[in-house]
Amino acid sequence: MTEPARNAGAGNLAGKVAIVTGGGRDIGRACALRLAAAGAAVAINYHSSAEGAESAVAEITAAGGRALAKQGDMTEPGDVAALVAETVQAFGGAIHILVPVTGGLIARRTVAEMDLDHWNRVMALNASSFFLAVKATLPHMTGGGAIVGLASQAGRDGGGPGASAYAASKGAVMTMTRALAKELGPEIRVNSVCPGMIDTDFHNLFTKPEVRAHVASITPLKREGTSQDVANLVAYLASDEAAFITGANIDINGGLAFS
Repeated sequence: MTEPARNAGAGNLAGKVAIVTGGGRDIGRACALRLAAAGAAVAINYHSSAEGAESAVAEITAAGGRALAKQGDMTEPGDVAALVAETVQAFGGAIHILVPVTGGLIARRTVAEMDLDHWNRVMALNASSFFLAVKATLPHMTGGGAIVGLASQAGRDGGGPGASAYAASKGAVMTMTRALAKELGPEIRVNSVCPGMIDTDFHNLFTKPEVRAHVASITPLKREGTSQDVANLVAYLASDEAAFITGANIDINGGLAFS
């Protein structure tokens, strides 16, 4: 039987194995589905979004793909190691793609309002989770592998009110992306994406509707981005079509900000 044609825009990922952390909702879930649509077997980590992760697995397997979902806290080394071990066991030994999406704002707090515990929690959720996922995956990554991190426009411009800890943590992801590109090349490419205003639960929780409407109105493309927009870029960077791109932090914000 002839294999159905895959979406050439994201490259052919047939035979590749991917891990997506924070894959139970929004951008992470869209990335898992997009990588699977391009042919990758996908391990989806989730923390509390079990329904989204399990439904993504069901959707992938119904389409003839391979996927698993595993709960875990990506700020805990043991949980990260367990995710990697289950992925290796399920899909044959090598990991070719890592997309660490785990992250969040937790709460908007100015420096005056912030205590050290809040600072440490935000840094752990965004920067340490990235480090732990990379460290645990590396022994199983093959030549030609790709890591695609989730940074943020906030890592470039400091973010909105009360987001200094979040912005600093995403700036750390961006700097580590550059450092890892030099450390891991030429065998493994490392890039990150910097989303602007994307229609996700992040902004549903932390951004006022009138602010979102204003930002969309001053964006050249006159809309918020979608999780699918980001997933398309992630899939491209994970593919061999991006073979000469590494150490890049790529903006995806509809033209709202240029770097």
